[in-house]
Amino acid sequence: MNNNVKSVREPLFHISKRGDVSLKRQILTRVIAVAAGLILGSIVCTIAYGSSPFDFLYYLVEGNFKPFDNFWEMIKKTALLLMIGLALIPAFKMKYWNLGGNGQILMGGLITIICMINLGDTVPDGVVWMIMLLAAMLVGAIWAVIPALFKAFFKTNETLFTLMMNYIAVGLVAYAIKKIGGKESTGTIGVVQSGQLPELGHSVVLILIFAIIITLFITFYIKSSKHGYEVSLVGDSENTARYGGINVKKTIIRTLILSGAICGIVGFLLAGSINHTIVTEETMANSGFTAFTAIIVVWIAHNNPLATIGVSFGVIFINNGMMRVQSSLSITEKTVPDMIIGIMYLIIIACEFFITFRIKFNKKKNETIKTVEEVK
Repeated sequence: MNNNVKSVREPLFHISKRGDVSLKRQILTRVIAVAAGLILGSIVCTIAYGSSPFDFLYYLVEGNFKPFDNFWEMIKKTALLLMIGLALIPAFKMKYWNLGGNGQILMGGLITIICMINLGDTVPDGVVWMIMLLAAMLVGAIWAVIPALFKAFFKTNETLFTLMMNYIAVGLVAYAIKKIGGKESTGTIGVVQSGQLPELGHSVVLILIFAIIITLFITFYIKSSKHGYEVSLVGDSENTARYGGINVKKTIIRTLILSGAICGIVGFLLAGSINHTIVTEETMANSGFTAFTAIIVVWIAHNNPLATIGVSFGVIFINNGMMRVQSSLSITEKTVPDMIIGIMYLIIIACEFFITFRIKFNKKKNETIKTVEEVK
């Protein structure tokens, strides 16, 4: 036996998972990330258009508060995005990746418009509104539970299945518009006057009421209910859940019914209270975001219903503010504004890495070790 001495190079750094991170540290890290995103965005805007960095920040804030109607628009969009995020949280807690929010919202909006057209002038408004709400929840739930049934019984890939359901929903809406609007239809059926939801003093009030109710319900459902515990346990391990006496198939189906029903409510509000029509694109087109934006929101919020409120507000604040930046600086193309939004999102998302992991740099570059080799 001979002892051979070899010199090996140690890695420059090691990545290890942190233990429990204090709430103070989490908040501070995210605040620094937001500030860094704003600073970098202002620098990019200055380089691209020669504007002052302070102009960028000023217009970003102004776009959400001036005129004051912009403030209510920001609140309305935040509430809508929040509700979509809340709809996704139960499914995501279960590790069921529901990418079909757009289709579920679209189908909820379609059935709402159909109810408005056919019942708006024939029965009392209160009855029509109740039918619209229940129909939207039912259709949204059906659209979500179809992939859930295949997942529960046949182990299909829910990511692709729910994504494909979006395209089917778009096709059904296009067909419905042709049937309702006739051959001369240009992709819309126009504003439906009958069956419109009440404003309650302001168009935002009704949407806020629904957002508050759904937030309280999902918070209780996830953190305090038996069903919420089962959702979390299935997400951690299906086998453990089965050993614990939980019916995994039933839990998957029940959770997606809830998720689809809430998406249906969003479609109900978009069609009945905001747009009063429906188009072949997602019903959120006029709101400047889609259900895919809500996926980012929920991911950053770590499936926490209350944290989703703040993240939803931040996303809408940036989107609305960038529209004012674009108009105030006479920016005709959307390439750079979209890039700035992407940079800010990227920095905010990247900060989650430093909350979860730590990087430790090695002081010693090389280390001498001994290896034993067999020689003849």
